[in-house]
Amino acid sequence: EFLQAQADARHVRTVSLSAHRGMIYDRRGRPLAVSTPVDSIIANPKQLLAEVDDFVPLANALEIKVKRLRKLLAQHSEREFLYLRRHVNPDDALRIKQLNLSGIDLRREYKRYYPDAEVAAHVLGFTDIDDVGQEGLERAYNDWLRGKAGKKRVLKDRYGRVIGDLGYISEPQAGNDLQLSIDRRLQHLAYRELKRAVKQHKARSGSVVMLEARTGEVLAMVNQPAFNPNDRSSMRGDWYRNRAVTDVFEPGSTLKPFTVAAALESGLFKVDSQIDTSPGYWRVGANTIRDTINYGVIDIPTLIQKSSNVGASKLALAISAEQLWSTLNAFGFGEISGSGLQGESSGVLSEPWRWRDIERATIAFGYGVAVTPLQLARAYGALADDGMLKQVSFLKLDEAPIGKRVLASKTASDIRDMLSRVVLPGGTGTLASVPGYRVAGKTGTVKKA
Repeated sequence: EFLQAQADARHVRTVSLSAHRGMIYDRRGRPLAVSTPVDSIIANPKQLLAEVDDFVPLANALEIKVKRLRKLLAQHSEREFLYLRRHVNPDDALRIKQLNLSGIDLRREYKRYYPDAEVAAHVLGFTDIDDVGQEGLERAYNDWLRGKAGKKRVLKDRYGRVIGDLGYISEPQAGNDLQLSIDRRLQHLAYRELKRAVKQHKARSGSVVMLEARTGEVLAMVNQPAFNPNDRSSMRGDWYRNRAVTDVFEPGSTLKPFTVAAALESGLFKVDSQIDTSPGYWRVGANTIRDTINYGVIDIPTLIQKSSNVGASKLALAISAEQLWSTLNAFGFGEISGSGLQGESSGVLSEPWRWRDIERATIAFGYGVAVTPLQLARAYGALADDGMLKQVSFLKLDEAPIGKRVLASKTASDIRDMLSRVVLPGGTGTLASVPGYRVAGKTGTVKKA
């Protein structure tokens, strides 16, 4: 029994078994993130130093200098386990295995691979070398996706090679799969068009968010600049930040439909109410608000179509600050959307009691308030869905959620009609017109610092 125990102490080992991380699919079942089996090179420094004289073949196979290899082993000479290289390609692994060196072994692990590379990088994020989610949905759903490692007892020979299995202590458990709301085709189209636009306008960055209005599902979300999660050398902190949820900007005139919504809901205005914007500018205290030209007396649909700053400001000052703030807040401005992504910003919407007249006037056309692209898309989704604000979801939903009513159905319908005029001749967004389709939208321009 003593000799058997001594033999076991030298040859029986407990090894860890890596678990397969769950796959991520798009809404149609196409893979967006997969885990592929790879080998890592591990060493027993103590045994290696004692039994191997020539380290040149090993150093060449590892593509490092012999001096560096010896120094690394010497630093960990009292240890029995050390990673020499992680996630090597099959040819390199075979070459090292064929050296038959005492104290060198291969460990099976899994490496995350993203078939669409940078196209879906900001949504998916990436994992570290230990397969732990670091960014994006890989991080948000890490506990769901990550498998549970197993353990088994093995018999090893004097070279550290496994020569027999003695049974599982615990079997590895694969992670759960995740099906997203993302549509891979739309994601590719959005990425291509955004990249083209950013290059054309020589922009520093850009974002596109596409939502399914009836459900709140994210169909596409892309950013520029982007990064390739399969190539860690390309990763820069300012590149892998998901700007669509972390970065805020002044929305400019894209906020005007919500100012109009507040005015219509107040009961003080109707769709055909007339607003005098003459002579094309309006003084509020010591400040002057201007339109591009003098639109004269216009109704509210024309205010939206022509994007009148003076008209929007007069609406905002005619209703209470609380009414305007309540409407903006109801549409989700000033609070996170609940997407679950790390670092999501709530934007900026100060309390109404802080507002002076000039602040109310400028907030009416998108200055003095800050939003994320996702917040803005979600708010427009509520206009599209008859005034129902939906929770943002990156997961595919089997049925539409109930949502929260933030605007009367009739008011939402009226504003959609106004937004449809924006892309028609005479509007500010004619380039967004698509023959054969009803398009509604709003242009927005803000000054750059």
